[in-house]
Amino acid sequence: MRPIRRGDRGPAVREIRSVLVGLDLLDGGVTGLDDFDTATDRAVRAFQQSRGLSADGQVGAETWRALDAARWRLGARTLYHSVPDPLRGEDVRALQERLLEMGYDVGRADSIYGVRTARALAQFQREVGLASDGTCGPQTMHALRRLGRKVVGGRPQWLRESEAFRQSGPDLVGKVIVIDPGHGGVDPGFVVPDGSLRWVEADLAYDLASRLEGRLGAAGMRVHLTRGPAPTAALPDLARAELANQLGGDLLISLHLDGHPNPEADGVATYHYGTGSGVTSTMGERLAGLVQREIVVRTGLRDCHTHAKTWELLRLTRMPAVRVDVGYLTSPVDRERLVDPLFRDRVVDAIVAAVQRMYYPQEQDVPTGSIDVRELRAALSA
Repeated sequence: MRPIRRGDRGPAVREIRSVLVGLDLLDGGVTGLDDFDTATDRAVRAFQQSRGLSADGQVGAETWRALDAARWRLGARTLYHSVPDPLRGEDVRALQERLLEMGYDVGRADSIYGVRTARALAQFQREVGLASDGTCGPQTMHALRRLGRKVVGGRPQWLRESEAFRQSGPDLVGKVIVIDPGHGGVDPGFVVPDGSLRWVEADLAYDLASRLEGRLGAAGMRVHLTRGPAPTAALPDLARAELANQLGGDLLISLHLDGHPNPEADGVATYHYGTGSGVTSTMGERLAGLVQREIVVRTGLRDCHTHAKTWELLRLTRMPAVRVDVGYLTSPVDRERLVDPLFRDRVVDAIVAAVQRMYYPQEQDVPTGSIDVRELRAALSA
């Protein structure tokens, strides 16, 4: 869909404003207006910020799906597993988060009432003496509200995910990684003229991805890219997440470059799935931290830290997933580094080291910047 933004008018704007009024983000006395004005822009940005989306004030496909899901509050409707079109909404996410904190395995709190959520709810119902039908109605809601936390000694999802990694062993051989070069096709990302040259985010992201593919492939991993160098059309993040799930990835790394109207903005940032209520992909959070620290130490890029987001590429993937914005293409300082192939090799070395550290038991982890990736490749190819 074409993004709806400030200055637009029509029924779609009226619908957006109606949802924002229901969320107490916009004055309810002007619900009939169909003008995307300054107040609506501020309300959209506030909504995006609260949901971990890019706060650009535009209602694109991802923001619209989040707005549509936000209509529902837990308890307002009966939740059940529906095939082939599962129920989606903020009420589903709230239920998933509640079950997670009680120790039930719903996987990712992705706002989709799938079979895993239904099974987790049925298990809860059995344990409290209710009919275990996987349907969340008034009786189940009453039981959920009166019971407190069930698991102590650490976040349940962290314990579950870290144990799965521990059992998989430290070797990279045979593990599956999906590398996502951002943008592509009709979506070039940021495009920055530089004298007689023209630097395109999609091209540099693909170069980084292909270099990373070679390094991780040499280390024994099975590597898949979500696109080639010049696809006819760019896949939306929703389709990229579905592809990663179909490929059975153990990890996903999405590569982007950032941009900003202010050329002083620079540095690297890494993103993982997480919500404002504290629910997070625990191993995704760990991977983001490792990638961020390795890149900062090995390249000297400014540390813009790690951040939790609910972007669909991070929320809908079933494996630990991160997005890395490797510097600002609009920054003269960062751009001078990023267009240097040797610098991009250093970025790739940093990501390879972070991936290897993901599979070390935490008690056997090594200091940041200490893994010699050349020795790692030589040892695995020997």
